[in-house]
Amino acid sequence: MTAPENMTEPASGGRPPNEPPGVDSPAGEPPGTPPEAVVSRAAGLTRLAAMSAFLIVGISYASFLIRVPSLKVEHDLSAGQLGLLLVVPSVSALIAMQLAGGLVARYGSAPIARVTGVALPLSLVGLALASDPIQLAVALVIFGLIDGLLDVSMNAHAIAVERAHKRSVMNRCHAAWSIGAMIASVLGGLAIQAGLTPMSHFLWLGVAVALFSLVTGLWMLPASADRHASREGEKKVRVKWRDGWTPRVLMFGAMGAVILILEGAVGNWSGVFLLEDRGATLAVASLGYTFFNLCQTAGRLVGDRLHERYGAPALVRVSGGIALCGLLMVVLSPGIVVAIAGFAVVGIGLSVLLPLIFSAVGHGAEGLGAAAALARFTTLTYSGLLLGPVLVGWFAEFVGLAATFAGLLVLLALVVLNARSTGTADRRESPQEA
Repeated sequence: MTAPENMTEPASGGRPPNEPPGVDSPAGEPPGTPPEAVVSRAAGLTRLAAMSAFLIVGISYASFLIRVPSLKVEHDLSAGQLGLLLVVPSVSALIAMQLAGGLVARYGSAPIARVTGVALPLSLVGLALASDPIQLAVALVIFGLIDGLLDVSMNAHAIAVERAHKRSVMNRCHAAWSIGAMIASVLGGLAIQAGLTPMSHFLWLGVAVALFSLVTGLWMLPASADRHASREGEKKVRVKWRDGWTPRVLMFGAMGAVILILEGAVGNWSGVFLLEDRGATLAVASLGYTFFNLCQTAGRLVGDRLHERYGAPALVRVSGGIALCGLLMVVLSPGIVVAIAGFAVVGIGLSVLLPLIFSAVGHGAEGLGAAAALARFTTLTYSGLLLGPVLVGWFAEFVGLAATFAGLLVLLALVVLNARSTGTADRRESPQEA
């Protein structure tokens, strides 16, 4: 049987038409190395690079959070002043996300992720350099802007990697964020115990993580993997403020917001629930979120395999159902142990939901591609992270935490009922190629 014409040997220096971008043979490969081994190794590096961007964000953001008490004392901030300052990076990140779609569409996700991946850990130094609350607010604005750009570009790059290598990677990327946060928590605790100032802590950590980002950034796909200009000619790409706000993105944004509201409720209120409603001690009360986080991370580490085997809609239904059961355990728990187990089950169930919705948004995007849709989706989703703890607090004040968690059951059930809409997460090509 003769090979089809479009599968003939490429010209010297070319790339086979069916080979994904960014998998050129590394220089210095031993003679006789099978081409498929070279491609597999390069594909593995690009997946690691995509995961590393999430790891860097997790390390950077958790390093900031663990030093919040130190910054409060250093600047003599009241609780109200600290609360306002903690909102600053989130708001500036949401603003940056509106610009990220156009930047990624014009330049590609990899260049944006490389630059911001180096800048984000280094921007921590600015927080330590601030000599008064005004300078701290400015430093937090810069930190948030960089974080917003990196958040969109790294998710867009994960979508590009999934398309290039026809493999699911989004769950492992989000697991890397959680692992980075845990690493930063341990390192931050050791730094505080050793008596390091925020400046010493942030300087050493920032430089080390920035160097790590420089190295792993070299393994990312080329900019052409998702740069819109490469497909439409060399005309300039402009993403307007109204672009990307499709009914589909709004629906996914609402689903993502519900998930982050629930995650925020567990993170901010599980300890209070165990302490005040179930009579746990302060030490035991912290176990609810600890087990939630561990189970969520573990679920994401195996989530990509489950996604490839069962598909997104089925996985959303099952994992969402598990989360519903866990939340029901919390609400109906007669004591401390069952409630803690319930939070752990919620972590397992929620683990894959947000990564799958990210994939569904990115792979179902049209027009300006994944970046514009992801920017709008991320804005809506992270708004839930901002508003969630406040809304939960208001409802808890009037009806109690148990009833508030019960109300979240209804919202989560709506996400599960929309599982079929996540079918686009199973795509491994852009809409133009489909």
